[in-house]
Amino acid sequence: MVFHMKTTLMIDDGVMKRLRQEAARRGTTISALVEGALRLFLESRARPAPSLPPLPSFDGGGAAVDISDRDALYRAMEGR
Repeated sequence: MVFHMKTTLMIDDGVMKRLRQEAARRGTTISALVEGALRLFLESRARPAPSLPPLPSFDGGGAAVDISDRDALYRAMEGR
């Protein structure tokens, strides 16, 4: 036995217009589109996020100036 629940949703007018157009283009109902979108969203949330490769690292060569030394900073900015 299959049950369907009738639900009221508050949808932005612009989104609703696009939803109507898409339903007409596909020859389906707004309800079917919304249900399909919700199913996709919920299924994507159930899957674990893919693992990403580690970020690249590099040797920046160390500090060129001690940032706590104001005079050294000024000299470095002036190119002396």
